[in-house]
Amino acid sequence: MQVTLIDSPVANVANIARALREAGADLRVTADAAVIASAQKIVLPGVGSFVAAMTWLRATRIDDAVRLATSRGASLLGVCVGHQLLFDVSHELGTTPGLGLIRGEVRKFEGPLPVPQIGWNRVRFSKNPLFEGSEAFYFVNSYAAANVDSEIAQADYGGSFTAAVQKEKVFGVQFHPEKSSGAGLRLLRNFVQWT
Repeated sequence: MQVTLIDSPVANVANIARALREAGADLRVTADAAVIASAQKIVLPGVGSFVAAMTWLRATRIDDAVRLATSRGASLLGVCVGHQLLFDVSHELGTTPGLGLIRGEVRKFEGPLPVPQIGWNRVRFSKNPLFEGSEAFYFVNSYAAANVDSEIAQADYGGSFTAAVQKEKVFGVQFHPEKSSGAGLRLLRNFVQWT
């Protein structure tokens, strides 16, 4: 199955590309908005700053391309900051609108634990095409959504937060499947094979 990986400068594209190929994807890596708009299966990666990632998406018109593709029925998987970009807004460095594909807000972790969260954390899933049950995945994040309507998985870091979402064919995972060993590869393989 062909998968289009968005070639974002605000992401570790090489790592997720390697993992997607290992998961069986016929991979196309591109930053061409027209190609992305016509894609049927898209991965939106991201690391670091929501503001920088969203600024780049707007400047390249890839934000509109992603919205158009999903409105036409494309499957989309957002990873880490790519997951956060799916929401209405982030409160990192002020308030920045996101893609608005999933209702919700992204906020900084509060509480006694060190920020960012770096390392393995157990994720609890509801039954879903990508996963079910409970497995550990690798996280690097200071911000997260919580208690959103489209939540399909939770984890805890000084309190519960949204670890994954799904709305129709739009999925997002706050963790890094490409750094999550067998569990992450299974998730990516399920996305690649899911129709």
